[in-house]
Amino acid sequence: MSEPGASDSGQGDCPRIRLVAGGPALIDGPVEIVTESGETVRSDRFTVALCRCKRSALYPLCDTSHRRRRPRSG
Repeated sequence: MSEPGASDSGQGDCPRIRLVAGGPALIDGPVEIVTESGETVRSDRFTVALCRCKRSALYPLCDTSHRRRRPRSG
C-alpha cells in the first residue's frame, strides 16, 4: 500500500520499514530510536532489526529471541 503519487524506489526522506511475520521490524538505517523511557538508541547499520516480541535482551533491538520456542503448558 502506498499513497497516490508515492515512489516505490525506497529512496528519499521516508525510511523503509519491513515487517517480518513472527519476527522483527526491519528498518533501513542508520536510525535513532527513542524508547518509552526516553533513552536514545542509535545504530549506524544499513538495516536495523527492531524487536516486536519484547523478549530481546537488547530491546528495542532484536536479538532473535522470537525464534526460541515457548515451553508448552499442559
